[in-house]
Amino acid sequence: MLTPEADPVRKVSIIPRGQALGVTLSTPDSDRVSYTREELEAKIRVSLGGRVAEELVYGKITTGAESDIQQLTQIARQMVGRWGMSDKLGPITLSASDGAGPLLPGASETSPQTQWLVDEEVRQLVEDAHAEVTKLLTLHRDRLDSLSHALLAAETLDAPDAYAAASIPMHAVEPAPESEPALSLT
Repeated sequence: MLTPEADPVRKVSIIPRGQALGVTLSTPDSDRVSYTREELEAKIRVSLGGRVAEELVYGKITTGAESDIQQLTQIARQMVGRWGMSDKLGPITLSASDGAGPLLPGASETSPQTQWLVDEEVRQLVEDAHAEVTKLLTLHRDRLDSLSHALLAAETLDAPDAYAAASIPMHAVEPAPESEPALSLT
């Protein structure tokens, strides 16, 4: 809700579903086939929100953010290794889209040094996002607490109620069509 480049929040629930302890549904206003670097970085920041909230509120971390961490790591790795969005490595593809090398299945197309650099760039993207989210949620801790109290009372909030609970103006958020699933980056 506090990240302008992020998809708008449509619904928030603390009702456990499957292995998820709660769900925040964020979908774009229209179908997307391409994302900017800033939008992908926003997706990483949004995925870190739950983990950072745990750190701030409870002073410790749990396994609850597992799927969010998997998702943000995949986005960061694709940004660096597939979409050429690394300043250090430049606009080149460093990983095969199917995960296999050109000659042998599972063989790497890059040297160990380049792979180390890819890993470092991914780590740096995530660390920078973590620092930004920590600063943002610390600055807006009252909004985080207000939203959590509203969720404890209602368990599920639609966009207008969620934004109101967090005292954040909705930026022309239209309800997402129920029948259309959000696009995945996978």
